[in-house]
Amino acid sequence: MASEKFQTSRKWIALILPLVFGVVPMATAQDVKGFWGDPINHPLSLFYFVMAMIVVTVVLVLVVAIYMLLVLDMFVIQAKKEKAEKAGLVYTPEPSWWGKAWDSFNASVPLDKEKDIDLGHEYDGIRELDNHLPPWWKGLFYGCVIWAVVYMVIYHYSGSLPLSGQEYENELATAAEELRVLRASQPVAIIDENTLAYPGDENLIANGKKVFMSNNCGSCHRNDGGGNAIGPNLTDTYWVHGGSLKEVFLTIKTGVIEKGMPAWGKVMSPSDVRDVAFFVMSLQGSNPVDPKKAEGKLVEPAASQISADSAKNVTNP
Repeated sequence: MASEKFQTSRKWIALILPLVFGVVPMATAQDVKGFWGDPINHPLSLFYFVMAMIVVTVVLVLVVAIYMLLVLDMFVIQAKKEKAEKAGLVYTPEPSWWGKAWDSFNASVPLDKEKDIDLGHEYDGIRELDNHLPPWWKGLFYGCVIWAVVYMVIYHYSGSLPLSGQEYENELATAAEELRVLRASQPVAIIDENTLAYPGDENLIANGKKVFMSNNCGSCHRNDGGGNAIGPNLTDTYWVHGGSLKEVFLTIKTGVIEKGMPAWGKVMSPSDVRDVAFFVMSLQGSNPVDPKKAEGKLVEPAASQISADSAKNVTNP
C-alpha cells in the first residue's frame, strides 16, 4: 500500500515540476531574445536568478512536504495493521479520496457485486450486465443540450450576437474601413507616365536601387543590371520592350507575364515604380563585368530622358 502511494506521489511530482518551472519561461517570454543574447550583462539577470531560486526553493519544499506526509501516512497505516492483528481481524485499507471520487465519477460496479446487475444473458462466455452510463458522460450530454438551447436563443432568436456569416461580413467591413483610413493617411503619388522625364535626382535613383534590390530584381537582371539567362541586359541601348522612360515605367508597372516579369505595379507604390525606372535608366552605359549580349532593338535615348532640367515633370509623393 505504501509503495503504491509512493508511486502515486512520484507521478504527481512529475506533473507538477514542468508546470512550476514553466513560470520562469512565461515570465521572461517578452524578453527572451534580449536576455539570452547577453544573460550576464542583462539588467534583469539578477531578478531572473532570484525568481528561479525562489521557484526551486518552493519546489523543494513541496517535495519534502509530500514525502513527509507519505511517511506519516505509512506510520498511520502500520498502526492500524497492528491494531487489527491484535484484535484478530483482517486489515482492509480504506480507499483514498481519489479512489472514492473516481468510483463516483464513473459509477462503476465492483467485480464482487456484478451479479446484482447480471441480466442473465450469456453468449460465448460473455455476460450482459445492466451497466448505466457514467455520470461524466451524462453531464457532458446534458451540458451540450443546455448549450444548444442557449446558443439558439442568443444567436438565432434574440440576435444578441452575430452568426458566423454576419461576423465574417462585419470583419470585412471593419478591414475595409481600416484600409480606407490608412490610405487616407498615406496619400499615393499620382504618376503620369506621359509627362514623366528622367531628372537625374540622386535621392530618387538611390531609392529606386533600394527597391530594385529588396524585390530581388537582380535574380533576373543581376544587381548591376548586366542581365543573366532570364532577364535582359539593362545597361546597353538595346531594349526588348521599348527603351523610352515611359516604356520602361510601363514594363515595370504592368509586367510581361509571358516572359516571367511580374506586374510590380500591383505590389509597389507608383512612386517606387517610378524610382525603379529612374534607376534602370541610370544604368545606361555603366559597362558591368561580363554583360549579357544585346537583345531587342537599338533605342538611342532622347536628350529629354537624360536631362536633369526635366525634374519639374516628375510628380513627387
